Amino acid sequence: MTKDVLISLRGLQFDQSDSDVEKIETIMPGSYYEKNGSHYVLYDEIMEGFSEPVRNRIKFGEHVLELTRSGAVNVHMIFEENRKNMTSYNTPYGNILIGIDTRKIHITQESDRIVVDVDYALDVNYEYLADCQIVLDIRSKGSIEKII
Repeated sequence: MTKDVLISLRGLQFDQSDSDVEKIETIMPGSYYEKNGSHYVLYDEIMEGFSEPVRNRIKFGEHVLELTRSGAVNVHMIFEENRKNMTSYNTPYGNILIGIDTRKIHITQESDRIVVDVDYALDVNYEYLADCQIVLDIRSKGSIEKII
């Protein structure tokens, strides 16, 4: 895996009836490195209505993924298999208490690609909100250019 990567972050959120699925996908350039057995991905995100980017750091390993965002929003979210973690999501509009009950983290690694699949339940202020899935697809920029 090279340092320069292209990151696809896909999210699915199922409502309580499972009849409505909200799909979100973001693709952005970033940086990747591995240190002490953990993988790291860094990227900046521009949020609508704000001039400063939000800095994002994703750290992941065998059964855990951590997302740290700093800027217009600040949060440290921990997705840990078979464990519920609580955190405060600080936004310009106020703080939100969120719970992340992670069921599964699956990592597939190839020489120029890593895919991280996370299934979890999300609650807000101690109230169940939705079942969710995040798929993080990290590819070396060189491997993308070969496909195109």
